[in-house]
Amino acid sequence: MSKFSVNDYDCIGFDLDMTLARYKLTNYNELIYDALSNYLITEKNYSKEILLRPIDVNFTIRGLIADTENGNLIRISPDGLILQAAHGTKWLTNEDIIKYYPDHHWKSTDFFVKAPAVNSDKKFRLLGDFLNLPIALMFARAVDSIDMVQGPQTNYSVLQDIASGMRSIIFSRNLCTNDLGVFPQLKKNSENIYHKCSQRMLDWLEELKSKGKKLFLMTGADASHAFLTAECTLGKNWKKLFDIIICFSEKPDFFTMERKFKALDGFRETENVAAEDLKQGGVYTYGNWKDLKQFLITISSKRSPKVLYIGDNIIQDVYAPNFYCQMDTVAICEELEAEKRVGFAESDHPDKDFIRSTIWGSFFPTEKINETFWFNLIKKYAKICVPSVEYLAKFPVDHTFDKQF
Repeated sequence: MSKFSVNDYDCIGFDLDMTLARYKLTNYNELIYDALSNYLITEKNYSKEILLRPIDVNFTIRGLIADTENGNLIRISPDGLILQAAHGTKWLTNEDIIKYYPDHHWKSTDFFVKAPAVNSDKKFRLLGDFLNLPIALMFARAVDSIDMVQGPQTNYSVLQDIASGMRSIIFSRNLCTNDLGVFPQLKKNSENIYHKCSQRMLDWLEELKSKGKKLFLMTGADASHAFLTAECTLGKNWKKLFDIIICFSEKPDFFTMERKFKALDGFRETENVAAEDLKQGGVYTYGNWKDLKQFLITISSKRSPKVLYIGDNIIQDVYAPNFYCQMDTVAICEELEAEKRVGFAESDHPDKDFIRSTIWGSFFPTEKINETFWFNLIKKYAKICVPSVEYLAKFPVDHTFDKQF
């Protein structure tokens, strides 16, 4: 059995949301769902009766795919076979699935499984992380709303409406800076939204630095949003933990394209920054792996530093850095605790009811479903899979883990 130790790496990168920064998912998702449902009801005329029903936490699971044309949520195997599906909130039988997807396959997802980081198909949207759980439920209920009023459609515009709503409440840049959308509530009630990192985890990060490891933070969040999240979770001195901070990185494109880094004046982007001009302790947006790697070579004084990246998004944080950049990765998978998998049953996840689903079943292989697309990616591209960075910090920096797969 192969072994893994964080201590074997010269440079270690971290995602922010759902990795270093853990959310109180039930509270956060209720906030997003309430704001989004209000937008769709008032701005897009969706059914108040359907959208304002109590949140069904059991309906959602991480990793669903929304079929925008048919109004379906689907779950797929590693080869693209459609394992399960729902039309709106209505569960589809095997016979129903075949009516939509002959042979249980769909061209869009058949292409997707061959190139997971290349997702330009507007016929579907990945709902690959926990921050998408309220979107999955909203999508399904919005489809129900349309069906109730207009009957089944050949092309649903639900995701466009949801995307417009999400831009108005959280996803547009600078909403946090200008106290728009849900950000006034996030700031006012941050203790109800974020888990504060333990002192043990902060000490673990400091110990990595004391051993000469170079740490970097790379997040897809806008700088103002990332700063709020990091301060609420890591504390006021959070920036001192990292040798470079990259916001709005646009993963997975960060690992496949060569966008220039941009400097920041406050939260305002200014000029492009070349690799040789990146500063230790600096904060930037955009960027690319080629320039970041050159920066890490410089500050580590190693010709070929060994790099590890830790994150929760299976495509952005696990597959893409490993497949395109040959970077080792650790997958953060809170389902391990929520489902009380072997080795992780001692902890009771506070948001287990929001994470697990008796409708869709386990995130992991079962007797009924031998393999899912997402877990297959974790097995192939992650060194280990753990429920949190807090879990890693329970062990000494030089602890050796058995590779699980």
